[in-house]
Amino acid sequence: MHLHDEAEAMLRGEQGQARRWAVEHQIRVGRYLGARDLVPVGQAHIMADTESLGEAGVAFLERFAAMPEQQRRVRVPTITDPRGTDFGAAVRLKQQDWMVALERRAVAAFEALGVLMTNTCINYQTIMPPVRGEHMAYGDTGVVIYCNSVLGARSNFEGGPSALAAGLTGFTPRYGYHLDACRRGSLLVETDWTPAALHEWGALGGVIGRLAGDYWRVPVIAGFDRVPGSDELKHFGAAMASFGSVAMFHIEGVTPEAADAFDSPRPAPVTVGRQAVASLLAEYATGGDKVDVVVFSAPQLSLLEMQAVAAMLDNRRVVVPLLAVTSPQVKPDADRMGLTQRIEASGAMVLSGMCFYQSYARELGEANGWRRLATNSAKLTNILGGYGYAPVLLSMEQCVEAACTGRLP
Repeated sequence: MHLHDEAEAMLRGEQGQARRWAVEHQIRVGRYLGARDLVPVGQAHIMADTESLGEAGVAFLERFAAMPEQQRRVRVPTITDPRGTDFGAAVRLKQQDWMVALERRAVAAFEALGVLMTNTCINYQTIMPPVRGEHMAYGDTGVVIYCNSVLGARSNFEGGPSALAAGLTGFTPRYGYHLDACRRGSLLVETDWTPAALHEWGALGGVIGRLAGDYWRVPVIAGFDRVPGSDELKHFGAAMASFGSVAMFHIEGVTPEAADAFDSPRPAPVTVGRQAVASLLAEYATGGDKVDVVVFSAPQLSLLEMQAVAAMLDNRRVVVPLLAVTSPQVKPDADRMGLTQRIEASGAMVLSGMCFYQSYARELGEANGWRRLATNSAKLTNILGGYGYAPVLLSMEQCVEAACTGRLP
């Protein structure tokens, strides 16, 4: 790898041990993945939940936090993915004291590094959305696929240490989706059906993700009869990344790089439609009609989604827990507009700054007796089977009905 003068100085330790570690880490990653040099980034986004970090990861951060301030602070805006808890709701969720204590230690360490504790996976809807062509070092897969595809920014899936290294140096290895060649389409998907509900968009993203099945494949989708909205693309991309490790897609006539997606003649298309989505939904439809918990999370809810949940819960009462998870940026607006109060008047909980599957979901299920979970997030449905749940993927309306009756509609 070619290193410019500033990176060479960091490597020699002239800017402290934290940046020296960061460049050494980036060299190892870059060499492994064939990067020719480092590219400047506008932001870094760190997966920061303590279920992933563990005791060792938090102690690792604390060693950096103990270094002199001028050596440890990040050089570019560095933000965080959702945490493992909403501190104000930990007791009600039956999270254990050690989980909360570990979270507080992680927060203190990140703050000492100058990291902005945004605690969100929808930063592209709320804070500092990147612009086309801007290079980033993003961690969350849903963030990466949305920003690559919908906004035309450039990022790979950055592991936690790699995102931290980018924050400390202001650079990241130039490979993968930082390069034009990797952003070209390699799979053509044609559909004669446009989803209506968010869970259908997520399910279709899951189907296409499975078809791609490879980080380096870039689906190009044709055939939608309208332009999807931000929340629809959010669920579509998050599920595609979850089911197939896909980091970028194009939609003809919609996304900014779709017109030049193919370098060569278009490949033979794969046809996907309503039946494929119905088949995916059916995979999660077994297991009886009793529901233990309803969760709106992964991705966090936008203000418009919060408004929709509030309207569906007006003058109703939930009989099983309903968790509506949003970002710390959306929550104050929801409070101010009365949406939080309307949701919680039903007995539901509004949670901020966390994500369900990053919140010790297995332990939550065991402590609360939750197994059968209803959600409108295809990404969450895909993940939670590994945490001991039997998830079912429904529309938002069906989820609310399940919460108010305790049964699948």
